Amino acid sequence: MSATPANPEIGQSIDAAGIRTNYHDSGGQGAPVLLIHGSGPGVSAWANWRLVMPALAQHARVIAPDMVGFGYSERPAGLAYGMDAWVRQAVGLLDALGIARTDLVGNSFGGGLALALAIRHPERVRRLVLMGSVGVPFAITEGLDAVWGYTPSVENMRAIMDYFAFNQGLMSDDLARLRYEASARPGVQESYAAMFPAPRQRWVDAMASAEADIRALPHETLVIHGREDRVIPLDNAYTLADWLPRAQLHVYGRCGHWTQIEHAARFARLVGDFLTEARPDEPLPLQP
Repeated sequence: MSATPANPEIGQSIDAAGIRTNYHDSGGQGAPVLLIHGSGPGVSAWANWRLVMPALAQHARVIAPDMVGFGYSERPAGLAYGMDAWVRQAVGLLDALGIARTDLVGNSFGGGLALALAIRHPERVRRLVLMGSVGVPFAITEGLDAVWGYTPSVENMRAIMDYFAFNQGLMSDDLARLRYEASARPGVQESYAAMFPAPRQRWVDAMASAEADIRALPHETLVIHGREDRVIPLDNAYTLADWLPRAQLHVYGRCGHWTQIEHAARFARLVGDFLTEARPDEPLPLQP
């Protein structure tokens, strides 16, 4: 009888600011890049980034952690979920790995976290990529309210997955079942429900950084969004591109919230080129 295959969502484990953190570490050549996943139910770093990690790892050391409350990282009892905890864990991971400065790629929730980290610790960040990002004020969408309000069942998972992709051919009952099973592991729904209880507009607001702080960021930034995104509004991308002084914007047509999945090869090339292109006029991040 053949052995049960290893779960690809489980990578290495390390203590990051007191939180036992599950993370993937691949590549090794070039500058480090930290990939921060979104906040969908059942999400993990591997589920979010599996299609682009191999391509990015050809030119960078790719690190993709499960943020506390998600995936296979520890869920400490009594932890107050919020930006303070997530930034502390991310910086703790960099410290534990001996990384003084990294590129940051944030998806949705992860984009808001990347912004907050860059504002609080600008010297730890080289370049930013913000994809379908929160982090600026907006009225919560029907899609995001449904995602954060998810309760575990295959039917509910199938319903919210319809919000994520423009290409409905990417959705399937098998994928819904796999994501449901991930969301129904012991302890997962309890932490997920603790993060985003109704009314949920307050969590959108809590993840937003101040306009003045965003405008002060000196980092080269690539803003990416799907034109048909029904979870995070396209206007967020235009706001970020306007507020960030060294930003460029790329909008994918016929694309929903899953840019890195619906346009995986294009996404990896775009991000890889942005991170590896030499920019001799790029300023050093300001010290806090």
